Amino acid sequence: MADFTGKVVLITGAARGIGRAFARCFAEAGATVAVADIDRDAAQATAEDIGRKAFAVRIDVSDQSSIDAAVQAVEERAGGIDVLINNAALFDLAPIVEIDRAGFDRLFSVNVAGTLFTLQAVARSMIRRGAGGKIINMASQAGRRGEALVAVYCATKAAVISLTQSAGLDLIKHKINVNAIAPGVVDGEHWDHVDSLFAKYEGRPPGEKKRLVGDAVPYGRMGTAEDLTGMALFLASPEADYIVAQTYNVDGGNYLN
Repeated sequence: MADFTGKVVLITGAARGIGRAFARCFAEAGATVAVADIDRDAAQATAEDIGRKAFAVRIDVSDQSSIDAAVQAVEERAGGIDVLINNAALFDLAPIVEIDRAGFDRLFSVNVAGTLFTLQAVARSMIRRGAGGKIINMASQAGRRGEALVAVYCATKAAVISLTQSAGLDLIKHKINVNAIAPGVVDGEHWDHVDSLFAKYEGRPPGEKKRLVGDAVPYGRMGTAEDLTGMALFLASPEADYIVAQTYNVDGGNYLN
């Protein structure tokens, strides 16, 4: 495991799930971790559970003033940001004929605009410090292809992959590496919600969709949040200095480049 002692890592959507696993693994690797989430109380609970290497910050990535305040709070407390993991995201699904503008705008506001403008605010901070940095965006296998019921979410994650390419090419001149991780199906609270939506639109009993997608993974099971931490640690480390604007699948073999 790389040594992140002296490094500061900001993780959005870090109060639970994948973000929580990232926060824990970076703290165990020696980093100071800003556990950022729209739910301040949940972020505080996660930070307290991790221990002295973590602290909570409230962030609403759909609100620019909240993004700016969170970045400033991390700067003031920890001295700067070395690594950003853009993890905050929302999921929804519906048939094409039932998609509404409010739901569309909500997902794009968090998953795309939230990713871009959090990345922008942190990149500006990194440029001011002049020490470079690492930015990791969370894409998805859903960004690699369309799905009949998941049009809007798939489109947001495809946009994240595209933004990663553009930002990576633009920011590397500042020694800021921008890359992304594309998970597959990851077990946990998130997929319990996904399963309930598929149950509604496909007429399945609760739990059946989750079982089917897990069985279909070539590896033989759904992923876990911990399956993703190794890639995050690698992309944030000096070993990934020459990797620019890439999106890595960590999905048990679901999608092949």
